[in-house]
Amino acid sequence: MVENTVPAVPGSVSDAKQISLHELALFFLRLGTTAFGGPAAHIAIMEDELVRRRDWLSREKFLDLLGASNLIPGPSSSELAIHIGYLRAGWAGLVVAGSCFILPAAAMVGVLAWAYIHFGRLPATSALLYGVKPVVIAVILQALWGLGRTAVKTKSLAAVGLASVALSIYGLHPLLLLLVAGAAVALSCGVIRTVKQGGVRALIPGGASRLLNRAYVSFAKIAAGAAVTAPFGLWPLFLVFLKVGAVVFGSGYVLLAFLRADLVVHRAWLTDAQLVDAIAIGQVTPGPVFTTATFIGYVLGGLKGAVVATVGIFLPAFLLVAASGPLVSRIRKSPVAGAFLDGVSVGSLALMAAVTWQLGRASLVDMETTLLAAVSLVLLLRFRVNSAWLVLLGAFVGLLSRHRILWR
Repeated sequence: MVENTVPAVPGSVSDAKQISLHELALFFLRLGTTAFGGPAAHIAIMEDELVRRRDWLSREKFLDLLGASNLIPGPSSSELAIHIGYLRAGWAGLVVAGSCFILPAAAMVGVLAWAYIHFGRLPATSALLYGVKPVVIAVILQALWGLGRTAVKTKSLAAVGLASVALSIYGLHPLLLLLVAGAAVALSCGVIRTVKQGGVRALIPGGASRLLNRAYVSFAKIAAGAAVTAPFGLWPLFLVFLKVGAVVFGSGYVLLAFLRADLVVHRAWLTDAQLVDAIAIGQVTPGPVFTTATFIGYVLGGLKGAVVATVGIFLPAFLLVAASGPLVSRIRKSPVAGAFLDGVSVGSLALMAAVTWQLGRASLVDMETTLLAAVSLVLLLRFRVNSAWLVLLGAFVGLLSRHRILWR
């Protein structure tokens, strides 16, 4: 059979390999099936696999795509996967990478939603996560070490990074933090005069800002119908999740706030208990946290509801990346926009660092979990052990620990 290899996309990095759709699909299917830990962990695993091991793209390009993903609403790790798919295999790669990353997690969440409806409760997952979470911390720390050495190229970038970590822990909104970090680096690089001459448009060349603005306004108009309370139906369900996917920045907790306002308070389609269960399922399954929508859709409308809700919440990510993906290489060519993107990249790593700190406090709860995280970090940095094997090891340790407690 002839290998389906797609030509390199214009603007892609010269040192990256040309990737077949088959390779792309296999990698993101595996990632969507095994990547526990939320967006920070997904990003870390992508960096380890695609930059360090497979050399699909350079670390500099990876940071550019990470920054671009964080500047648009929606699930950042899913958007990074979509960006990588476009970079390596064009428009077909954009669809394949994103779909293959999302579908395994959505399928698992759908099965759990079926069990939830039929048995009335969630399966026990605490033992599994007890061992997996420390490994996830080690995977993220490895990525932060590698990406940080590439992103922090000057003392001013280091200062912006440290300030961004502090602001993130303090509670500054992620989007505002990224904009402040980007602007600070651009200004510190002596581009004030260029900005004054070119206006704000100098930050994004070639009318890209107008294109992104038109795309975003289109989402807002399409989703406007979701702002009106309506009886439950598949179309209102689709509009609710389309709106959420088009406007939500940040973590699963931000997603929780939007979903509660729309589904519990305004429409009374769900109870608070059901919403918490939905968020819990999204957190404990691998893949994107936004597959919470799959669970809610199944609870409200069965299999059709699950499909409609999943498509609704992820569709904006595909369309926004399709609008912004071709512009990333052009942004990097502009001195002003390049400096801005450097700041955004450092800010993105600061957000990852703050999340790692919060996750670490919740995950490293005793000597056993701390030791597991330390051993995993050594194996990753010193021996370059594949993170997927370490996640399986963590799951085994968690289940073994649970078994030992039960037999005491």
